[in-house]
Amino acid sequence: MHTVELKPLMHGSVECIGIYSPLVFRFNYYFEKAGAKWSQGNKCWYLPCTEKHYEQLARALAGKAVLEVAEFKKYLLEKKLNNHGAASLPQNLPPVQPQNKAVVTKKVKPLQANIAFKLSTENNEALQKFKQQLVLKSYSSSTIKTYTNEFMQFLQTIGKVPAHEFTTARIKDYMQYCFEKLKLSENTLHSKINALKFYYEQVLKKEKFFWEIPRPKKPLLLPKVISKEKIANLINSIENAKHKTIIMLTYACGLRVSEVVSLRIKHIDGERKTIFIEKAKGKKDRVLSLSPNMLIMLREYYKLYHPKDYLFEGQFENKHLAERSIQQVLEKAKRKAGIMQDGSMHMLRHSFATHLLD
Repeated sequence: MHTVELKPLMHGSVECIGIYSPLVFRFNYYFEKAGAKWSQGNKCWYLPCTEKHYEQLARALAGKAVLEVAEFKKYLLEKKLNNHGAASLPQNLPPVQPQNKAVVTKKVKPLQANIAFKLSTENNEALQKFKQQLVLKSYSSSTIKTYTNEFMQFLQTIGKVPAHEFTTARIKDYMQYCFEKLKLSENTLHSKINALKFYYEQVLKKEKFFWEIPRPKKPLLLPKVISKEKIANLINSIENAKHKTIIMLTYACGLRVSEVVSLRIKHIDGERKTIFIEKAKGKKDRVLSLSPNMLIMLREYYKLYHPKDYLFEGQFENKHLAERSIQQVLEKAKRKAGIMQDGSMHMLRHSFATHLLD
């Protein structure tokens, strides 16, 4: 039986339970069932650090895996001894033993998630207005999540100082702190600037507030690309028809992984030999051509799996396949094909564009 290890994790500035497991596809279903999310930066699944979420994970993995909690238990005990606002933290966190029926876990006292974000009244109001403006401007859920996380980290750093009182000079000090002390990358710094720019210019209506704040120069990185021969070896190494169709379609049409999982049956037009991408990045629609071979492959896939709505269905009813599951399919195929180059699903999109230019 596989072992799943729990470790303390700070996701952004939020206290979480990090979930580290072997690459077993079915575990994704159990983690999602427990309410966990995938962290691309930390390369692990995570849950809020609460009693409720720990018990959900324990029930989801009962009889399927053993939870290793030694490191997480040590963290909780040290936190209690240091008295970091968590006097009620548990002295014991029992491991979950494999069972054939639903497990009943011992009661674990609240772990007080999100204790880092005790904002002042003024800054809490600023955060609520910030979120509201993002929603009203119809930003994507991904952008809302990123901007909100960056803004909350800013509010946590400035403490009780009202955010609306910050000047351009003070923002420069904050960005210098992020660069020199936190050692953040250029891309992360750009993300922080975008979030703060939205607050001061879109929420507070301070026009041209960021004109004097320089943006860090991004490094010029070449896209990760693999050869046509390696693409062929990659696809041929996949035996599962569903997985092979996903990888082939991603490469053949140069799709983003988010676009692949969001495809519905209605988006495939067999007569016109086209595929419709609905509200992709930037909320833009586009239509792509399907090669005859790709169309044949899609028809064979449909006969085998009979999807009802989403082209690539997930474990849950009326839900598409998780992006992380597709990433794992690619990683497994790369290992099997002997491809040592780094690169995620987006590498297939870059390879598609490069091979077209060639």
